[in-house]
Amino acid sequence: MIDSPDINLPDVLAEVTQVFARYEDALVNNRIDVLDELFWPSPHTVRYGASENLVGIDAIRAFRAARPSAGLARTLANTVITTYGRDFATTMTEFIREGQGGSGRQSQTWVRFADGWRVVAAHVSRPAV
Repeated sequence: MIDSPDINLPDVLAEVTQVFARYEDALVNNRIDVLDELFWPSPHTVRYGASENLVGIDAIRAFRAARPSAGLARTLANTVITTYGRDFATTMTEFIREGQGGSGRQSQTWVRFADGWRVVAAHVSRPAV
């Protein structure tokens, strides 16, 4: 059981904030090697996107390899990072891409493994405009 004092422990929140920023930098700069590193290399990892349902790290890696590398820049808003204890966190954010109209949403579930923080589940969506 997690007690309220274990939510957003300052050192853990700082770690997750840093790894989230690293993920964002890798995403907008198409650093596929970093993106692959930050996702848990498991058949249980899930990434549901705006137009794709990816189950397992192999499907996620194939999607990233085939994705266009242009037009990835975006602005984030309303980012909420919450840590629960020392080894579990969620990140939620809204994003806007120039020229695409409207905003999108991204949520990630992060777990600390022996080799660091990894995304175990992610969801990206764009509401109908």
